[in-house]
Amino acid sequence: MMAGAEKMVECLLRSDKENWPKILKLALEKEECQLSEIWTIEKGENDVEVKDTEMDEMETSYVYSYQEEPEYQNLSQNSCPPSEVPHINLYNPLKPRDYQLELALPAMKGKNTIICAPTGCGKTFVSLLICEHHLKNFGQKGKVVFFAIQIPVYEQQKSVFSKHFERCGYRVAGISGATSESYPVEEIVANNDIIILTPQILVNNLKNGIIPSLSVFTLMIFDECHNTSKHHPYNMIMFNYLDQKLGGSSGPLPQIIGLTASVGIGNANNKCEAMDYICKLCASLDTSVIATVKDNLEELEQIVYKPQKFFRKVEARTNSKFKCIISQLMKEIENLAESIFEELGTVTLENLSQIQNRTFGTQKYEQWIIAIQKACAVFHMPDKEKESKICKALFLYTSHLRKYNDALIISEDAQIKDGLDYLKDFFRNVQAAGFDETEQDLTRRFEEKLQELEDISMDPDNENPKLGDLGFILKEEYHLNPETKTILFVKTRALADALKKWIQQNSNLSFLKPGILTGRGKTNQNTGMTLPAQKSVLDTFRTNGDKILIATSVADEGIDIAQCNLVILYEYVGNVIKMIQTRGRGRAKGSKCFLLTSNADVIEKEKINMYKENLMNESISSLQTWDEAKFKDKIHQIQIQEKFFRESQEKVEPEPDKKNKKLLCRKCKAFACYTADIRVVEESHYTVVGAAFKECFVRVPHPKPKQCGSFEKREKIFCARQNCRHDWGICVRYKTFDIPVIKIHSFVVEDIATGVQMAYDKWKDFHPEKIPFDVGEMSK
Repeated sequence: MMAGAEKMVECLLRSDKENWPKILKLALEKEECQLSEIWTIEKGENDVEVKDTEMDEMETSYVYSYQEEPEYQNLSQNSCPPSEVPHINLYNPLKPRDYQLELALPAMKGKNTIICAPTGCGKTFVSLLICEHHLKNFGQKGKVVFFAIQIPVYEQQKSVFSKHFERCGYRVAGISGATSESYPVEEIVANNDIIILTPQILVNNLKNGIIPSLSVFTLMIFDECHNTSKHHPYNMIMFNYLDQKLGGSSGPLPQIIGLTASVGIGNANNKCEAMDYICKLCASLDTSVIATVKDNLEELEQIVYKPQKFFRKVEARTNSKFKCIISQLMKEIENLAESIFEELGTVTLENLSQIQNRTFGTQKYEQWIIAIQKACAVFHMPDKEKESKICKALFLYTSHLRKYNDALIISEDAQIKDGLDYLKDFFRNVQAAGFDETEQDLTRRFEEKLQELEDISMDPDNENPKLGDLGFILKEEYHLNPETKTILFVKTRALADALKKWIQQNSNLSFLKPGILTGRGKTNQNTGMTLPAQKSVLDTFRTNGDKILIATSVADEGIDIAQCNLVILYEYVGNVIKMIQTRGRGRAKGSKCFLLTSNADVIEKEKINMYKENLMNESISSLQTWDEAKFKDKIHQIQIQEKFFRESQEKVEPEPDKKNKKLLCRKCKAFACYTADIRVVEESHYTVVGAAFKECFVRVPHPKPKQCGSFEKREKIFCARQNCRHDWGICVRYKTFDIPVIKIHSFVVEDIATGVQMAYDKWKDFHPEKIPFDVGEMSK
């Protein structure tokens, strides 16, 4: 029925009978149809006036209006208006603001443009205006691709574009990493007018030739375009574009639009360096215009409020007994590791890594311990039994040191109890796995101190001063305004969990009902939030269920978050782009932004970011005064230089190592398989064939089984040695086969002839001969 109604309206819009709207409205009323109640025909309605005569070409967009709060909430109401009958308010469309038209104007003239405007001003709506205008001009030949980096942003923009354009008869589809296995990319691109993509999808399909060139598109829109640098997928796409442009290809190139709240200035320290950095970004995106709001700045400032910034320097704990005890345990473990090196007599703990001046409870110590763990994994000894024993002991020592270091970092920013709970969980998992003599000894050392640590964690005198100050800010702000909406930015998922627990257990703050928003990726064996979980949290926060959202960097960019009037940066600082993005989350009138830290350097870094923001704005203004021909010439020269540099730096594809090698368990050095038995499944997954490998691992049901494309994740696999049980990967159902999928990080690779061992973190760093998975081979 909906399709029929849309077809009928399409025909009516082409009708030469001027009174058809009235006749249709009477017919709807006769049938008591509710649509008649929202259909309004205003007599004598005139075309909306536009101040700038240069905008005459955009008349189809004039019947839109736009309400800003929240940024995307009303976009679904915007629809493609019939240009033939502007006096009919068919879908109750909304009107763009003058500053939005100002931002859109260069792009609507066909110029490649970076649109740089604050978070919350409606850049997505501006992109809809540009897209609609573009498709009208190009007719059936038009094809638009919109890139979104994060999956939640991809889902959000796919929904916005679908609701806006499908009513007009345009076909909208989307492909992300989560759905690319299920849909043929070539077919989706061919059969739709607007395609929403995560950029790596296009990179992959350009590389394998499924998408022959960028000429299939007429407009490409890059959300958060400041990411177009180095080896980011955006830049890989633009390398393809620039090769086509500078190589003199006859194929037409798409128009480029970039959207960002901040172009950034990199490491620039003065205006000249900042202008060079911005020019390089423009060169990467082949843009000749940077569009900012200038003529309608007053209107913009009435919509997007810049929050008042406050710095809160808090004193750290002066004397932490918890840190003293944990540090002593770490020294004991370091001494145990050192004693092994003394026995070997060839190397010391100190000269295994170049990282110096390490301190317990810091990121630098974590970097040091990772380097040590990697070096220890490849020790090679004639006595294989001794090698296994020593390497396993060193693996355990370094793993425990890393966990203790994590606990110190957590307790520094949260409660001591949070750091202690983290360690208790770790030791529970240790006892449930191999639990050999070394692990029993390390566990005993911890348990001997456990009661003392418990007492310290319960002592109110050991409360974290930072939490006290955070509580004071929250109580004060919610006392002044009970309707306050807050985003609390933190560095890690562990800290997000800890602060949520602290708020819930605090009788003065539990009314806030905190929600958590973290990324989807996996870190340190902890899986991230699923997409449905992220959506649920955001929906609850929007509908006033939660008064505070605790978020990691996933909330920095792009995601539609309900308008907030309080942003708290809890030991959270980055570059100037991150500062502008996080601050932009507090865009309600009278909003505030607090930076809370015990480190004076963090405050100083944020002040430098504020200086860099002013430098960036001044640099953009200066570039906007340049003659367009001069600017284009500058951009072209940069593109030629960068192309020459890129080609001179291109890596030659390494020759595959055809020598048969061993894979050994990284923890205990038990033999796992030969590289000759490894097969590649769908170009990026690695399995092992042959019955022998199945004897080397044990299986347990996967805690989170699920379907991932053509793979059904069923079980986890571990080293079969009773006192090892190192995580080797997963077991999946693929087509009709149950196959193991291994991760190279769990193994070391040994040269059979020389005995030399190498450790790799990713398969892309290891280059054995890639033999494709063969169904026929498996059937035999």
